[in-house]
This record gives sequence, C-alpha cells and structure tokens, in this order.
Amino acid sequence: MTSRPNLDTAIIGAGIAGLACARVLHEVGLPVTLLEKARGAGGRMSSRRLPDAVVDLGAQFFSVRDPAFGRQVEAWRQAGCASRWPESLWSAEAAGWQRHRDDRERFIGSPRMSAVTRHLAEGLTIIAETRIEHLEGNAGRWWLVDQHGERHGPFAHVVISAPTPQAHALVAAHDASLAAACEAVIQRPCWTAWALFDEPLPTLPGVDNDWQAVRFSPGHGGGPLRFVTRNHRKPGRADQGESLSLLAHLDWSEARLEDSPETAAEALFDAFQRALPGGLALPEPRELGAHRWRYAQPDVFAGGEPVNLDYRRSASGLALCGDGWRGPRVEDAWLSGHHLGEALLADAS
Repeated sequence: MTSRPNLDTAIIGAGIAGLACARVLHEVGLPVTLLEKARGAGGRMSSRRLPDAVVDLGAQFFSVRDPAFGRQVEAWRQAGCASRWPESLWSAEAAGWQRHRDDRERFIGSPRMSAVTRHLAEGLTIIAETRIEHLEGNAGRWWLVDQHGERHGPFAHVVISAPTPQAHALVAAHDASLAAACEAVIQRPCWTAWALFDEPLPTLPGVDNDWQAVRFSPGHGGGPLRFVTRNHRKPGRADQGESLSLLAHLDWSEARLEDSPETAAEALFDAFQRALPGGLALPEPRELGAHRWRYAQPDVFAGGEPVNLDYRRSASGLALCGDGWRGPRVEDAWLSGHHLGEALLADAS
C-alpha cells in the first residue's frame, strides 16, 4: 500500500491537459502528482525513436487562437522546445498538389513534439507505467487503485484527464452527473503510420524539393490519408534519415479499427504511393509500422468551456479535463487543463 497523505491533488494522465492543470497548481506550491499508464509524459504529443530517426505519432503541429495559449507557446519558444513549422505546406487538390497558404502560424515541438510535454513535466511528480483501474473513497479522501492492486493516496482532489470513455469507467460508480457528461462526448480513433527510408524521396513535379507536409481532403486522391509529414524536415532533425508520418482519416480509422498495425501501415503507405504526382515510386522503406490511437480526438464534444466548469467538477473532489471538453486541437487540451487548474486554485484560496 502506498500512503501519501500530503499529496493533495492526483491527476490521472500526463498528456498536455493533465500537465497544464498540474503546472498551475505546482507553480503556487500546491502538492500534485500525476499517474500515467505509459512510460512517461506526452500522451498524443508523443514521439517514437527509430534507428536514425524520430517520428511524431500523434499531433503533428499546433496553432494559436487563444491569447493565453499564445503566451504559453511564446514561453515554449523562448525555452527552445517549440519552433514555427511547417514553412512548406501543401494541399492535395483535384488539380494536383498546391502550395497551401494562409495567415495561420503553426508550431511544433523541437527537436520533437514530445519536447513540449517534457518541458511541462519538469519538476512535477509523475508515477509512470501506472494504470489506474478504479477509485475508492469519497468527499475529499480518495484512493487510486492501479493495475497491480496498489492503492495511491489519499487525495483531496482527483483530476481525470484521460479520454472520456476511460474517465467514464472511473467516475461512473461515484458521480452520475460526471458520468453522463462523459457519455455525451464522442472520441474517435486514428491510425498513424511511419516509414523510414535509406534514401531520399523522389523529386515531385511542380513541388518544392524541401516540402514538409501535405494535407489530403476526402476525395482528393489521398484515399485513407489526411496528413503526411516528413520528419527530417522538422526543426532540430536535419541530421536524421528520411522518414514519414502518415495520418489516416477518422472514418477510415474507425472502419479499420481492429486491423493489425502491419495491415494499417501497408494500406497508408500504399495510399501515399498512389497519391504522388507524376506517378513516381517511393523507395522501399527500411522500416514500416503503425500506431492506433483508440481515442484520438473528440468528434462530438461538450460546450460551454471555459465559461462554465461546474458541470465537470463535483463537490466530492472529482474533476475532468481534456480535449473532449473543448475541441480537437492541442490548444484545446492545454486550455482545458489550464482553466481547470485555475478553478481548483481558486477553490483553494
């Protein structure tokens, strides 16, 4: 049994929402610990190390709409863990690949997407490889029980930043209102494939040789693909080999949810091969694989955030945050956790 009565707040999940919530509390000296089922922080901003390359598996970039998030992104840039990217963005249209131009600034973790969450995690207490399976207790005295039956706590507050289906499983026995809120949020899956090459990609007709990413709209030649990035064209990775991250459309991912990673990877790689202008052939990949995000992003999400947080907090000390409570962007996840942290801080004042 693990007993840490001095740890006031537990946060389940060390993705960007959970980390944003934790930072608000940590920076004013309130005790907080995060429990994460993976080997470390990151969530859907995680990266995978391959021989001679690092590939981003989830979010490929983030943009700014909210001033508070803009200030946070600028702080990340000053800390050296975020950079502007991409500068050479393309769209696959019916008439072929076209340069995508708009007034939106986009950013990426540097030298990999997970650099942002690593920065957010600095100084925080994180218990990794710990999957919380159920909660015990009530009204300000909560115990968290992990996959080994070990109990963590007691905690005055428990924040659940996990995707809403997983959050529902934790709160259903304790709070009907929070459970109902979770049921109203639909989270959809996404397959992400990667391909690592020993030689560079061919020069594409009419396309800059240093192109960094391409967007595919449904019906415009990409088949199951919605976004493809060249990882070695990302900031801080110029010394690594050629590699691609290939993200699938949500509908396709849902229909192929139970495919093997090998099958999904081959399908997405073949789709990109068919989508190349000029009928050019890709080199044979040295390594090909895929990762399935069962709960990649919300499709139907809750309204009212950040104006009204009451519907996802309880008097007993349970609370929810994550992109499902705002929208699918990295910014949404950060704001959800940040605003919840501010609300908890106000409660403690």
